[in-house]
Amino acid sequence: QVQLVESGGGLVQAGESLRLSCVASGRTLNRYSMGWFRQAPGKEREFIATTVWRGDSTYYAESLKGRFTISRDNAKNAVYLQMNNLNPEDTAVYYCAAGFTNWGTREADFNSWGQGTQVTVSS
Repeated sequence: QVQLVESGGGLVQAGESLRLSCVASGRTLNRYSMGWFRQAPGKEREFIATTVWRGDSTYYAESLKGRFTISRDNAKNAVYLQMNNLNPEDTAVYYCAAGFTNWGTREADFNSWGQGTQVTVSS
């Protein structure tokens, strides 16, 4: 399995932006679909976005489309999540994941997970 490490989380104010990074080791990402999920306190893990291995096709949760952008750089073995106009409801632990299912939106579609990075948005 590939090992994933997220970074870039932190405390921001409402309206600000953050860019999360996820770097892989152990294997190259160029054949994996990559996804981002998040889990807020007391809630289930929620799908955010996914990109297929070439990075030229993406799919988003409808509620987050337009504010969040997933991208990847296979040469750097990394995937990113740009988050704009953040609000307190975006407060959560954010996870990246790797798998072999194209367009997967379920946790079961991904078989490698990072430890997560905390994002906190204050009002």
